[in-house]
Amino acid sequence: MSITESCGRRHVLAGVAALGAGALPLVRGARAETVAEKAFRIDVHHHMAPPDYIAEISRHVPPQGPLKGWTPGASIEDMDRAGVAVAILSITTPGLWFGDDEKARHLARLCNDYGAKLASDHPGRFGLFAALPFPDVDGSLKEIEYALDALKAEGIGLFTSYGNKWLGNAAFAPIFDELNRRKAVVYTHPTINDCCRNLLPDVSEAVIEYGTDTTRTIADFVFSGAATRYPDLRLIFSHAGGTMPFLIERFVNLAKTPKLAARLPHGVLAELKRFYYDTAQSSNPGAVSSLKELVAASQIVFGTDFPFRTLEEHVDGLTHCGFSAAELQAIERDNALALLPRLRA
Repeated sequence: MSITESCGRRHVLAGVAALGAGALPLVRGARAETVAEKAFRIDVHHHMAPPDYIAEISRHVPPQGPLKGWTPGASIEDMDRAGVAVAILSITTPGLWFGDDEKARHLARLCNDYGAKLASDHPGRFGLFAALPFPDVDGSLKEIEYALDALKAEGIGLFTSYGNKWLGNAAFAPIFDELNRRKAVVYTHPTINDCCRNLLPDVSEAVIEYGTDTTRTIADFVFSGAATRYPDLRLIFSHAGGTMPFLIERFVNLAKTPKLAARLPHGVLAELKRFYYDTAQSSNPGAVSSLKELVAASQIVFGTDFPFRTLEEHVDGLTHCGFSAAELQAIERDNALALLPRLRA
């Protein structure tokens, strides 16, 4: 029986009442004082793997190993070791949609109810970037309403591409119209696009294609004019923006093309500088140096990609990236609080 069936909507909504009531306290319970002394970081790139989700996707693709071993307890233990107060949960690849809109709608609801219940069961430790049954537009609009209004999710989680479409595609305009109207926070996670599977023997697509697909969707969102059309949308791109910061000179020169310049009245840099970028699997001087040249520390947020990497690795890595103490405080906590004010204690 799925968690949705066993708990029911009434139980889930009752359980998440604390999320909707206002600020999220950082910790409660017997260990509250000990954890509160060290826990202050906010992890915006932290994955969950509901058991029913793993069972469902196993019918289509083999789940990634770290996801099969994930538990809420494992997340909390790793958070405590790294001084992380709150982790914002999200679904990672392979996502929810396997060719059937109704099944994707069911799976999105299952995952979102599960994440909301985790937040209510562990007050102050978890938030939620809700999953959508993309590319199903009608189903996604309904799930946005449920996730943001009923579950009080912190934001929405999307993948960088769906089939042969990236996030600036006109087919997704109704969804982004609604998210922009709500001034929503939208976290994006890369995936392996259909164009680029099985290209290099013995090299996982995630090693190269995740960063590349992030760059493709940033380019599509900016050069299609979507970034200009949705000024109130607050977008987080994973992994330090993929390869985009390294390719910035090419972005700037492309933006001089008259057709594209007309879609960017504020300039390409203005759009790129207002996005947010997380540190997941990018907490090293090589990745961060290009990003620091493009955006202020105010646009960088702490992310870890758990359970694929540990939180402590990212905390340690960031100390070698040339940030000041004030910048680290902003990246590890303050910027997320500005984006997600309900997390304030």
